[in-house]
Amino acid sequence: MRRKLGEDTGYMDQNRRRILKIAAFAPTGLLLPWHGTQASNRERNLSFYHTHTGEKLSVVYHDGREYLPESLKTVNEYLRDFRTGDIHSIDPKLLDQLYVLQQATESRGTFQVISGYRSPRTNSRLRHKSSGVARKSLHMQGRAIDVRLTDTSTRNLRKAALAMKSGGVGYYGQSNFLHLDTGRYRTW
Repeated sequence: MRRKLGEDTGYMDQNRRRILKIAAFAPTGLLLPWHGTQASNRERNLSFYHTHTGEKLSVVYHDGREYLPESLKTVNEYLRDFRTGDIHSIDPKLLDQLYVLQQATESRGTFQVISGYRSPRTNSRLRHKSSGVARKSLHMQGRAIDVRLTDTSTRNLRKAALAMKSGGVGYYGQSNFLHLDTGRYRTW
């Protein structure tokens, strides 16, 4: 079946537009800031709700020129290991991944955090309970996060993350969350 140019194709066109929007961030350097390309000059902000602690956070973490140290410190404290209270630096590139995903999906929602930083002790305990926890998890380096987005399906969030082709993308459909990290590109 051939479609005429400009004909409404519904759902497929919406997905295509979202993928193109992700690609549009690439020239600004925001899509791949960890590969040494120049970052966008836009202010970057994120909103979070932690599913285990009930805490909320809305933060501008980059002013368009540079990362804001006090905001990054606040993010580090917020994404602490909620089981032990241990705090670790969170990779700002991880925040950029979240920001790009939110822009690409045209979301105005809040990221629901399932897991941010994990201490080695917590990671070890979780490994004994589940085979899905990596022994050398990037959560222990502050380079991974497990999230969902309030106004975007986790499936669509996954599609946008896969289109970025940056870092790890793990989809947990039954538990309804997405794992993102700043490691090498891989999927599961």
